[in-house]
Amino acid sequence: MNQQRIERLVELSDEHIQGLSDVLADCVEGGASVGFMSHSYRDRAVEFWTRVAQAVAAGKRALLIARDDVGICGTVQLIFDLPENQPHRADLVKMLVHRRARRRGLGAELIRAAESVAHDCGKTLLVLDAVTDGDAARLYERLNWVRVGDIPNFALMPDGSPCSTTYYYRDLGESVAQSDRRTQ
Repeated sequence: MNQQRIERLVELSDEHIQGLSDVLADCVEGGASVGFMSHSYRDRAVEFWTRVAQAVAAGKRALLIARDDVGICGTVQLIFDLPENQPHRADLVKMLVHRRARRRGLGAELIRAAESVAHDCGKTLLVLDAVTDGDAARLYERLNWVRVGDIPNFALMPDGSPCSTTYYYRDLGESVAQSDRRTQ
């Protein structure tokens, strides 16, 4: 069984960009609505991850990756580059897990690691969106993220069919307080 390790990257090599592009490709090929259409993701994946690398280097994003014995098998990002009246929050985006690593708790580990990084960076509120009633939405609800509401026909699946999106938030101050009470 592959052991998975999560780490935060502060710079990305070409090898990282290729591994992340492979995870993205697997997710799109598996039908995930993650911002890429099935006909265009291969051309755009390296370009996307190169832009992410620039934002990470500039401190505008935090990027976490998970590795197993094969290579990069998951990732999640925190966007810190928000309007000046929102210094306390971050957007959690592009939580991706390769199909070879699913159903082993990696998604939950990535989310918890992102929450920890956000807290360490002084963030008290996280916001994200997910396909309504999809696997990711069920994961966020299991992890006690607060469901705000659904927007019908918000995005397209990779095959072009419309899907609705559900927004969630996590109050990290409240989460930390609850965690502190459990450890006392």
